Amino acid sequence: MPSTTLADRKSGFKKGIDASEGRRCRNETSIKLRKDKKEEGLAKRRAALTPSGLTTSSDGSSVGKNLYTVADIPQLAAALLQPNVDGAKLLDVVRGFRKILSVESNPPVHDVLQSGVLPTLVHMLTLNDKPDVQFEAAWALTNIASTDMTRAVVEAGAVPIFINLLSSPSADIRDQSAWCLGNIAGDSPPLRDTVLFAGAMQPLLKNIVSPATPALLNNSVWALSNFCRGKPAPVLSYIASAIPVLASILQQAHADTKVDALWALSYISDGNDERIQAVVDCDLAPLLVELLGSEGSNVVTPALRTVGNIVSGNDEHTQAVLDAGLINRMPLLLQSPKRGIRKEACWVLSNIAAGTQAQIAQVFKGGMNHVVNLAMDAEWEVRKEAIWVLSNIATGGTSTQVMSVVECGAIDALCSILKINDTKMLLVALDAIHNILKVGSEHGKNYVSFVDECDGLMEIENLQEHESEEVYQHAIKIIETYFGVDDNMEDENLAPVVDGNTFSFGVSQKLDNSCDDALRGTIYNFAAI
Repeated sequence: MPSTTLADRKSGFKKGIDASEGRRCRNETSIKLRKDKKEEGLAKRRAALTPSGLTTSSDGSSVGKNLYTVADIPQLAAALLQPNVDGAKLLDVVRGFRKILSVESNPPVHDVLQSGVLPTLVHMLTLNDKPDVQFEAAWALTNIASTDMTRAVVEAGAVPIFINLLSSPSADIRDQSAWCLGNIAGDSPPLRDTVLFAGAMQPLLKNIVSPATPALLNNSVWALSNFCRGKPAPVLSYIASAIPVLASILQQAHADTKVDALWALSYISDGNDERIQAVVDCDLAPLLVELLGSEGSNVVTPALRTVGNIVSGNDEHTQAVLDAGLINRMPLLLQSPKRGIRKEACWVLSNIAAGTQAQIAQVFKGGMNHVVNLAMDAEWEVRKEAIWVLSNIATGGTSTQVMSVVECGAIDALCSILKINDTKMLLVALDAIHNILKVGSEHGKNYVSFVDECDGLMEIENLQEHESEEVYQHAIKIIETYFGVDDNMEDENLAPVVDGNTFSFGVSQKLDNSCDDALRGTIYNFAAI
């Protein structure tokens, strides 16, 4: 295949019909995955009461009234808003609000806000000589920020104070501050950017690099994942310093922390080549490929998603994960019981198949039989991605590679899609079938009969009635080019053939038996009078 077509092919098939369309598919998938709480965790987290119903202070002791209700809010608010509240009383009151906001379901956030105490709770964060009060106020604000009232916490001026508290002498206060900032960043891209632009990244990273407790590490990495999350994506310069820290997390942290780190990397790498390059430069490809062999889907899913982002970049990015041994992981991923993993695995292979012809050769080692099976019989979302693998090989591979994918069963799989009312996928399949027939005609392969034997011709003929003009034109082109009859043969067939005293009208019976039966016509015999 001429080398001049490589750039055209990559623009036509990398990540979909075009690059921007591929971005849209990736974004839709990301939104879907963000809704899967089991895989990714919550965008916001609320600190609930301890199992006993009691709560603990920052020194671990159980204190104060066990239960508070909405009925206690006016009394607590009146006490908190009094001037010059003594230390012990202040602690009890702030702790009371925290307990009210920590109930398991439907915390009365609106009632608390209507009491007018939010500015005072934010002010409590500044009382460095009262760390217990700071901690309780931070906890209460964290739970407010875990609801749909996040913006109220931001507008009350809490963000810069929480950022300062990331350097507090108290590990518990640092932990709670990271937690609240994570909730704020997880609310929306504008609030995420508010946190980043205020300078939260560097003090947060310090708590990850040198965590005082496992809880502080876990909450800080989770908060970091929210710093990197959302569309439009955060400015790369504000989050790039997190990448090497995340790489170190993957080598040593507990599995749950690795999951949050992997999701952060998947967010960072989901974008243009500059973002992908930033991840590749930290030598993350070997780590990611290694994690694809993990038993837990909660680890595999974000690792595979990050790898998928990398192979959506340029050929050098794709080669980085291939050199790390990615292909060896693919067969098992294609057989995963998790639909999302099978879909993403096919998506990864489709992008590799949109690379160089040497990279296409690697795809054949990645479980092509599984790809064909998925293209024939899988959930539609998985099936579509498997068809993209076959189509990208058929339209971008060498003639030898095209013939190899046919030997794997590509024609049956591609023709099976022609019954589906999905215009985009019909065009993908028709392009692939057209190129397969072209290669077959150039190399003496009877792929025409292959298409007919799996009812492909019938389906292509039916597509002449399709509402899409583009589908219609593709179908007509295939029929006229590979299944039509030339003018000389048509003229020959118009003349009756004399066979004894019988005239036969129709396609000449001298046609090779391998020709398509649909071209033979119907023979009408009229006995001579």
